[in-house]
Amino acid sequence: MTKIKLKKGDLVKVIAGNSRGREGKILDIDTDKYRAFVEGVNIVHKHTKPNQKTPKGGIVKKEASVHLSNLMILDPNGGAPTRIGRSVDEKSGRLVRISKKSGEAIK
Repeated sequence: MTKIKLKKGDLVKVIAGNSRGREGKILDIDTDKYRAFVEGVNIVHKHTKPNQKTPKGGIVKKEASVHLSNLMILDPNGGAPTRIGRSVDEKSGRLVRISKKSGEAIK
């Protein structure tokens, strides 16, 4: 597996698949399967049995996972999809993620 450059909370855009063009925040990342759950993207209908949380049961809409290769992080400056690089910060001496388009640090 390759290194995962995306993190929980990043604003991403879907570049392939049924949800192509949609944007959202990463809610969770499954590192074993190399997939992410993105807010408002790849919505599926889940049929649930009655339980204490949902006494009636029924159909619940929820996000399904998207493969990380279908996501690109949004540039902090322009908001366009960009690739991610890494460089050493001058002040702290730590590695930071940078946008390949603008060169800005990604927080």
